Parts: sequence; C-alpha cells; structure tokens
Amino acid sequence: MVLVQSVSKLYRLYRRPADRIRELIPFASKTLHQDFWALRDITFQVEKGETLGIVGPNGCGKSTLLQIVCGILPPTEGCVVTTGRIAALLELGAGFNPEFTGRENVFLNGEIMGLSRTQIERALPSIAAFADIGEFLERPVKEYSSGMYVRLAFATAIHVEPEILVVDEALAVGDAVFANRCVRKFQELRARKITVLFVSHDLGLVKQLSDRALLLVGGRIHAQGEPSQVINQYIGLVLERQRADAAPAAGKIPAGFRHGDRTSEILEVELLNAQGEPSQAIASGEAVRVRVRCVFHEAKEDPMVGILIRNRIGMEVYGTNTRVEGIELGSFEAGDELDIEFRFECWLGPQQYTLTVATQNADGSSHDWLDDVLAFDVVDARAVAGVVNLKAEITWEVRERRQKNSGRE
Repeated sequence: MVLVQSVSKLYRLYRRPADRIRELIPFASKTLHQDFWALRDITFQVEKGETLGIVGPNGCGKSTLLQIVCGILPPTEGCVVTTGRIAALLELGAGFNPEFTGRENVFLNGEIMGLSRTQIERALPSIAAFADIGEFLERPVKEYSSGMYVRLAFATAIHVEPEILVVDEALAVGDAVFANRCVRKFQELRARKITVLFVSHDLGLVKQLSDRALLLVGGRIHAQGEPSQVINQYIGLVLERQRADAAPAAGKIPAGFRHGDRTSEILEVELLNAQGEPSQAIASGEAVRVRVRCVFHEAKEDPMVGILIRNRIGMEVYGTNTRVEGIELGSFEAGDELDIEFRFECWLGPQQYTLTVATQNADGSSHDWLDDVLAFDVVDARAVAGVVNLKAEITWEVRERRQKNSGRE
C-alpha cells in the first residue's frame, strides 16, 4: 500500500551559485532565490495489488513524485507511507555501477533490496532469460546500449520479489518484443497483487495496464480516476494548446470529455446498423454507418471530420477522417450545417467499444472533439481473440503414417 498525503516539493532557484552563500550572510535583507514548487498538495492512495498510471506533460513533476515515493527525495511538506519492499526503476543510469558486470550488478541490487545470495542465485536464470542480453551479462554495464541497460534493470527490479514496483518510463527505449514481454509481466504482477506505480508517455499502455490513472499538470493533480477518462482529459489539454486551462464547454451530447474552439459544433451522432436503424449492438461483419451532423459558427475553409473507435480498455483500434480518405469538404459560412456519413463493415471482435467523433482544422486542432460519445457492442456467434475478426480460412490435409516393412521378401 502507498499513501501520499499533502505532499509538496519546493526548490529554490538561484541565478548564480554564489547567491546561495550570499543569502546566508547575517543581516542580508535581499532575497536572492526564486521559489519553484515542483509539486503542490499531492494526495492519493494506492491499494495493495493496484496499478496506478501517472501521466502529464514534461516538467509537471511525475519523476519527482516517484522519487519522493521511493524515499530518494524528501518532501518539503506532507508525508509518504509505504508498506512493503519497494523496487524502483527510475532514471537511466541509477542503481548500477558502470564498472561492474551485469551479473555483479544483479547481485549488488538484490543485496541492497535485502535478498540473500542464495535467493539472488535462484532468481538469476529468470533475470537473464527476461533481459535476453546474452553474453553481455558478463560484460561491464558501461559497454551496454540504453536498451540493454533497461532490459537488465527492469528484469532485476521485477525478480527481486518486490511488494511495490515503481517504474519511470522503463519501456521508452525498449524494442517491440521487449515491450510486449514487459506488458505481460505487468499483467502477471497485477495477478500476484503487486502494487505498481508507473509513469509513461504511452497513453495506450497506461489505459491497458492501469486500474487507475493520475494526471499531473503544473505540479498539481488535475484529474484522477478511471484511466480512459483521465487520458481523454489529458489529450484534450494537449490538443487545446493555449486553451489548456479553459473549462470544456457544455454540450447537448454526453461525452467522456469535450473540447475545441467551437468554430463548429457537433449536434448529433448516430450509429446505424445494416437496416439503417440506430443501434447499440452490431453483428461482427455487419455494414454500418456513423452519421454526424454539425453546424458551423464561423466561416471555415476545408475542415475535417473524423471518427475513432476504442475498445473497452481505451486502446484505439480504428480511426479515419475526411482528409485521410481524400475527401475535401469545401468552404462553409456561419450557420451552415453539414451531414456526413462514414460507412464500413464492422469486422471487430465481440466486445464493447466506444465511438469518438471530431470536427477539426487542417492542422489537427479541434473545433469540437467528443470522446466516447456513444458505446456499442459487437456480437458474434463465434468467439475470437483480440479486437479484430480477420475471417481466417482454414485448410487441412490428413497424411496417413507410412508403415515400414521390417520383414524380408
């Protein structure tokens, strides 16, 4: 369990190093530093076995927060309470001695975590197999690439039997094979009730792995809760650019999150089945239409309209827009309305999905973006794994086993 209570972190910024000493002189009346609060009043709790994903723009305090949780940095205000052994994989280069071999660093880190040499020796084959760096395990880590370093550091962290795992962008430098291996390991850790806190800029990964998500903006908690909703708010903040602090406008259509400059406004969204009827249940392979109606409040030249389908954990499985499809919508005046339909065969696997729609400028900035405006189920008599039905055709041939003639003629 991890409890973070009213944590704040203050840094004093000086223009010149000598100003630190000058400010210590008795009776000096002039303040030579500027206060910078990297974190302000951060409070949250992570229960045993829960996975918390932390997202936010660069400089918002994510890494500082993880270092405070691990005890590397002391908080200026507030406190952190943890129960259980913490294994941390933070910035690249931390924790390993560059002159030691990979094997020696594994033993060093295991002993720091309180494991006996016998326990480390027992875990070493699993660590080596997971890291998959071959003969480099016997080479000094100063000879490693960044990817090899992270492979070994991550493998060590997850095999020292932690009760709390703290990870800061561990998968950013790994290849696809290693990233998939890490995802499966995260899922295994969740099944074993290991508490995980991790920072990632891969928003799809946060949706896939997290039980909850936390959004930091400017050192403060901007949102926390269900991962898809938190990620939607983060995407909205990024896309709004200079309007990041503006509250989303209220609309008539319910959506997980809505943002945009309101040059145009989406008035109606419908998912129609093969019979042209609004439906929330679609058969796999059925021809469907997404109908969008919007009105323009300002004159606009060649806007875009797009759709995006996500699965139940928020992973984006399909998206397109008029520009991708080579459609130019032309010019619009204030008051003009647009009705547009997207037609496709819905060859998705049976599960629940959500539909996001948007009207946008040519540069991708939004007029009106509605996250998860409606949910629908894809149903099929046959179960398939994954999110897409590729309609596999199977051929087979039975070959009779040939009997050897062991007798003599």
